[in-house]
Amino acid sequence: MKTIRPPWSESAPTPGSFRSIAKYGNPRAFKHPSDAWVRMMMQEFGMTEDDFLQRRQEGLESVVVDKPSRLSEAQLNALAAIVGDVNVAVDDYSRVRYASGKTAEEILELRHGVVREIADAVVHPRDKGDVQKLVEFCARERIAITPYGAGSSVNFGCRPYAGGISLALGTHMNAVLEINEVNQTARVQPGILGPAYESALQNAPERFGCQRRYTCGHFPQSFEYSSVGGWIVTLGSGQASTYYGDAYDLVFSQEYVTPAGSFRTIEVPATATGPRINDIMKGSEGAFGVLVEATMKIFRYAPDNRARLGFMYPSWEAAVDASRQIMQGEFGFPAVYRISDPEETDRGLKLYGVPGFADPLLERLGFEPMKRSLCLASVEGDRDYTRLVSRKIKQIAKRHGAISLGSIAMKMWERTRYAEPYMRDDLNDFGILIDTLEAGVTWDNLHRLHQGVRSFVKSRPATMCMTHASHFYPQGTNLYFIFLARMDLEEYVAFQTKIIDKIVENGGTLSHHHGVGRLLAPWMNEHLGVEQMAILRAIKRHFDPDNIMNPGGQLGLDEIPPRR
Repeated sequence: MKTIRPPWSESAPTPGSFRSIAKYGNPRAFKHPSDAWVRMMMQEFGMTEDDFLQRRQEGLESVVVDKPSRLSEAQLNALAAIVGDVNVAVDDYSRVRYASGKTAEEILELRHGVVREIADAVVHPRDKGDVQKLVEFCARERIAITPYGAGSSVNFGCRPYAGGISLALGTHMNAVLEINEVNQTARVQPGILGPAYESALQNAPERFGCQRRYTCGHFPQSFEYSSVGGWIVTLGSGQASTYYGDAYDLVFSQEYVTPAGSFRTIEVPATATGPRINDIMKGSEGAFGVLVEATMKIFRYAPDNRARLGFMYPSWEAAVDASRQIMQGEFGFPAVYRISDPEETDRGLKLYGVPGFADPLLERLGFEPMKRSLCLASVEGDRDYTRLVSRKIKQIAKRHGAISLGSIAMKMWERTRYAEPYMRDDLNDFGILIDTLEAGVTWDNLHRLHQGVRSFVKSRPATMCMTHASHFYPQGTNLYFIFLARMDLEEYVAFQTKIIDKIVENGGTLSHHHGVGRLLAPWMNEHLGVEQMAILRAIKRHFDPDNIMNPGGQLGLDEIPPRR
């Protein structure tokens, strides 16, 4: 088939435009779908060459909104007196930028100049002292506060439903304050982005006089444009979580400023002094208070010991069974570990540009299209540990009918591991919508969840549904459901809602590592039950009696406003 060369965008959005807010990541970075993907989309979606010749020029207008700040001049002056005039913004662009996350709905609306909710001012605190004064002032004045880390939220976590202030923590509060090499911890400010945090740890000898180099162990797909504070308050998981743990596991202690007062949780590896407040605050999504510092566990950096593995299994079922045995083998865990279902496997081979001769070769070996399952893994740590875990994984994979792909497949994935979100800009330009929902699941319920959700998504004609698991535990894993289709925004919202219904119906959690926000709030009562939600609401009332902290349905703790 003839290769179509769509006019992909290669220009950074105009500064100050709606598109500059909607675009993911670096304004000058792009990741275009491969030629094979273009041909695949033409076939799957019934698109023609003409459909790929005209790119939608959406969101090019300068940000202008007819929503003046509701804060009085006296209130704005008081905010400026705390943080300085330069750290208070009321211009339209700032107010929209710091009220926007990266849900598909927000992006599509921004591309059409639609703004649902914005704060009355954006405030950039310089340190935790500023935060304390701001929270005290806003509590007295009944001004809502919506903490903002890096804006990579995919659940409406950044939208200031009640106006007030967006608290931009990444502008100034973005440093590694200390590395404690004896305890193997790092004390950090919440606004630091992943690359800056990891760079500081890897350069610990030069930066902090340490004896060793370290790594944070947390590498979500949004790593380049997400903050440490965001990881913590949304219970994030990185791509190497199977070895290092989720954000929940990595937090050693935290310091918060709340309307009820400020506190730092104690730093101990374990304690039997009742429920741990440190654990209660994880995943609180700005609804209880503002995270101003965190002490994180860190790990020895040993890139020379990393082993990369790749396998092709004859079926999804074989990949799942092998993965469970690996996780329950008690010989150690890989760092990155991923299995793709048959649809994602075959579409992924096209995405990564695997040579055309590979398909016939795999078929001759018995690995049939739309049946086979790709597995990618890496192992790191001590050299002997790496050798042991790699050897055990290879043995189990072989017993389940897999063939080794060597290290090449894993290396190809690593090269673009943070770039995939950039494709959304290109797809949206040609009327194609892509989104992801994910859930945690136990091993004994995995196939029910996988089949139940997939069958619903695929019941819509001309819709792709790619699924993979990438965070593993002895008791289960997670499933990412990635769907692509051509649909308008209204249909998308209804379709997404029904997918979430199917996840709940089939025993999946509401979220595995993207948090709850307002997107999943309507299902929280059903998911956790009346008593558990009552406990969370009681904590909310203690820390935030006047409901100024991220109000508007965050975590389902207060009234959930209509979505549209």
